[in-house]
Amino acid sequence: MLIPKLSEFTIRRNANAKSFQRGEAYFEANAVLSLTQRGNLLQAEVDGNPDHPYQVSLSFNSEGLTSVKCTCPHNTDDGWCKHIVATMLVCMRQPETIDKRLTLEQLLNRLDHSQTQKLVQQLVAEYPQLIDAVDRHVHWITSIPVKHRTKKSLRRHTINPQPFREKVRQIFRDAVRAWEDGYFNYYLSEELQSLWQTAVNLSERGDGNNAIAILEAMTSACVEYWDDVADYGEDNYEIVQDLNKAWCEAILTAKLSIEEKVDLQINLETWQHQWDADFELASEALRQGWDDPFLVQVLLGSITEMGVWEEEIPDYADDLALIRLKILDRQERYQEYLHLAAAEGQTEQYLTMLGRLGRVDEAIIAAQAQMNTMAEAFALAKTLGEQNSLPEALDIAQIGLNLPGDCQYELGIWTSDLALRLGNREVALSSLIAAFHAKPSLDNYHKITELSGENWANLKSELLELLRINSDWESLLDKVEIFLYEQSVEDAIKIVSDFCADYADLIHRVMDAAISKQPDWVIANASRRAELIINAAKAESYDDAVQWLKKVRAAYLASGRKADWDSYKTKLMQQHGRKRKLMGLFKEQDME
Repeated sequence: MLIPKLSEFTIRRNANAKSFQRGEAYFEANAVLSLTQRGNLLQAEVDGNPDHPYQVSLSFNSEGLTSVKCTCPHNTDDGWCKHIVATMLVCMRQPETIDKRLTLEQLLNRLDHSQTQKLVQQLVAEYPQLIDAVDRHVHWITSIPVKHRTKKSLRRHTINPQPFREKVRQIFRDAVRAWEDGYFNYYLSEELQSLWQTAVNLSERGDGNNAIAILEAMTSACVEYWDDVADYGEDNYEIVQDLNKAWCEAILTAKLSIEEKVDLQINLETWQHQWDADFELASEALRQGWDDPFLVQVLLGSITEMGVWEEEIPDYADDLALIRLKILDRQERYQEYLHLAAAEGQTEQYLTMLGRLGRVDEAIIAAQAQMNTMAEAFALAKTLGEQNSLPEALDIAQIGLNLPGDCQYELGIWTSDLALRLGNREVALSSLIAAFHAKPSLDNYHKITELSGENWANLKSELLELLRINSDWESLLDKVEIFLYEQSVEDAIKIVSDFCADYADLIHRVMDAAISKQPDWVIANASRRAELIINAAKAESYDDAVQWLKKVRAAYLASGRKADWDSYKTKLMQQHGRKRKLMGLFKEQDME
């Protein structure tokens, strides 16, 4: 398998029934025009646009898919589009057709310095807009201080912020153009994310001053050009949220004079007013710096209930604490990290740092007193596992499964795998059952069967009853899969009986299983769905109606009632004989 853990089940789970059906039709029609692999990146061209094929890109690692994108206007809230489905099916069923090529790194390694320069020059000549990106990245790369063995301070390079300002303006223009062309899935905040990340990367390298220069250019550009996108209903909340955190980290990393701090505070206040934005987090970081007396006391180990705050604790206190901890971590100021995490109630960070430092006993004792959520337990368990303290990791993970949280499935699977490594089948089974409670799947159902041994009969009844009372919509496909596997057709019927046509593929599968056992349900349900389409004269959906009628015919024939089918079919043809497209499909599909 080219992409780890990819299966038809994965595809069905991430695409609605209609997208899967159409994607399979695209696959069978060879609509995937090309599929190229470069390392862990797959890029496909899929037919569908009269002028330009849609571009699908898939990236993956050893654990499976990490990113899935398509340039079509499909609403991503509805799952994968038909172009992605078709591409996935090619990967699964026709992997030999994939054109495997060198990665960018491998290609560049074949060039010497002069050839690389010539390549860049030729690309810019062909695509003039690339010069801005080259300019921006050259300034960024050359601004990063080089660590020498001597302790002499180096003169800091200054980044030219203008290319970043121009890039913001271009992104705004592209957004307006996309929206006017009807592509409403162009998300401004996502397009700007890479620019914010440039500043964050500089901060992470200790160059907060150049990060601030970039952020000033980008923030002022956003404020200046915001009216261009505001008319389209764009909201600045997510953008400001990202900017606020990037500003906070840059400020706490930079070395600023009193004058620079004053100027920066004036800018933040001005942007807040002009853009109706909230930069309180960045402003507080600027005010406190690292010299705030309450903060200094905390870092020294003097911890009170108020932590670093003198009066009321603000809403952004957690964000500020996490950014400070990030900086302390990369500066290897681990004891100060622990003091701040303890003072600000960052339990997960406190416990995992103890684990990372090899202070396992302290971490266990602290966890017993402070650990309150499943996420905290999961984080500590994984950290202890990385430290090769596997029995301790298993103990913490088991405790975590009894705490509140929303990662029960992930924690259950992780705990079960670890328990098996340690030869503890009992804990492996109980953890897997906990994961099944959170997110049922046929794969884990099989694993539970193997682990439960002689107790499977009793456990099977409990799990099936759990599925019957489980009302989670995200688990519907999984529940049907399990009920069909256990030949519990009645349970599967209860799930899909009232589903809309979007789940047609799933309903067809249940009907196929029910034809021999519950033919009357198939006849009633399928005929109702077909007649709704036909009576509404939805000619574009007549093919769907015929597919439902095929199920009606199969159920009649399976129950020995061909005469009833002939009578029903004659009645339909008498009522709708003037619908030429429908009659043509009847003949084409041989509905005798």
